[in-house]
Amino acid sequence: MNATTKKIDKKKTVSSKKAAPAAVAAVKRSAKAFRTYEQALQYLFTTTDYEKQQRLRYNVTTFNLDRMNALLKGLGDPHKKIKCVHIAGTKGKGSTATMLAKMMEANGYKVGLYTSPHVTTLHERIVINSTMISRKELHDLINRIHPITEKLRHQGDEPTFFELFTAMAFLYFCDNKVDLAVIETGLGGRLDSTNVVLPEVVGITSISMDHMNLLGNSLDDIAREKAGIIKKGVPVVTVQQDPAAMKVLKKQAVTVKAPLIVTGKDVDFSYRFESSREHGPHTRICLTTPSSRFEHLRVPLPGEHQAINCGLALAMLDQLKSQGYAIDDQKAVAGLQSVSMPGRMEMIYNDPRILVDAAHNAASIRALIAAIGQHIPYDSLVFIFGCNADKDVRGMLTELQYGADKVIFTRSNSPKAVLPMDLAEMYTDICGKMCQTALSLREAVRIAKSAVTREDLVCITGSFYLVGQAKEMFAPQPEMAHS
Repeated sequence: MNATTKKIDKKKTVSSKKAAPAAVAAVKRSAKAFRTYEQALQYLFTTTDYEKQQRLRYNVTTFNLDRMNALLKGLGDPHKKIKCVHIAGTKGKGSTATMLAKMMEANGYKVGLYTSPHVTTLHERIVINSTMISRKELHDLINRIHPITEKLRHQGDEPTFFELFTAMAFLYFCDNKVDLAVIETGLGGRLDSTNVVLPEVVGITSISMDHMNLLGNSLDDIAREKAGIIKKGVPVVTVQQDPAAMKVLKKQAVTVKAPLIVTGKDVDFSYRFESSREHGPHTRICLTTPSSRFEHLRVPLPGEHQAINCGLALAMLDQLKSQGYAIDDQKAVAGLQSVSMPGRMEMIYNDPRILVDAAHNAASIRALIAAIGQHIPYDSLVFIFGCNADKDVRGMLTELQYGADKVIFTRSNSPKAVLPMDLAEMYTDICGKMCQTALSLREAVRIAKSAVTREDLVCITGSFYLVGQAKEMFAPQPEMAHS
């Protein structure tokens, strides 16, 4: 199926005849560098991974789009051969991207989805039509990208882990001829490895304090980095923001002459919380534009923050429709109702009840506590909390005190994880409340289990790393084969 119903005539679309065929052929002809998937993955893990580095400078040396462009040029510029949308923001990027991808898929399009970080497996990051990239496909991609990576390394400019993974996503989507790729930024936006695309639509989710050591210590500094993905003439859709962040977005949109659409202002949007026998507690939204009308639509993910994300996804969908994509609203609604997100308000154990959520900044912790209060009845709420040092730690702990009856601080397996004792000291300094510490997640869970009843709720949160460990810990074990 064609990506649009109108004739494609855009400068960014590069014909296969002009796309460095010699470079592509050289990559395809190269001998397999890694015979096994495990060897290929090991190579990938030996590259620089800024997601795991404790000390990092955010500048054009560490985050270098020239290096990313050189890598992609060696692969034949696959990012120029696919149509995409680009999403940045502090929280809700992954949820918004997934909801949009599901709605487009339900309308018969072949949709690529690139998100980060993952919860339990790297394969979650690259998806086409709800199917994760396979081990063989990832193995093949690493072999294809290896000669280009080595060439750049010998030139003293080795690509990073995220750059390689992003390039492989573009290559995979190009190979599979997706109609649309939904691309989520990794960090910031302006210098992010994904910011080499010229999208059909830009989406910016809620902006709040996060990664201050890299993106800046004020909301307008952080917004400036996110606004870096706004492109000349490309419609940008966002949600209602803090005035400081909105001022930055408006200024950038005006500078590059990009139409700015704000849900709840330029698009008629509202939401309300309700409960029913069929669906239990949930949020419903209404969104109306000249070409779309969604009334009392049930949001598939719990929490008012997800209602805002859903409204953004719908408004982006409407922009795609206005550009000629054939979209049936009812099919979009059906696709939306199939959305589920690992690690977001996910119950992973029932006795006692253990919930995981990858909230990793103050605004997300606040939204999580509100969503739990709306959706899950409990007698006592016990938080198992661990986070990374590059986060707004004090902000998260400040929010935590308002919902937690008991807190157990632990650490994930991330090199950037804050020590539990340091978290406990900071928490006590903030609110004066008692807390406990555990050197491992397993120990923290053991402490929590010994202190709760069936009517209580345990919530593991603070980082994707911690949530991933928890999901692996409670994953169903395969039955032993009978001899």
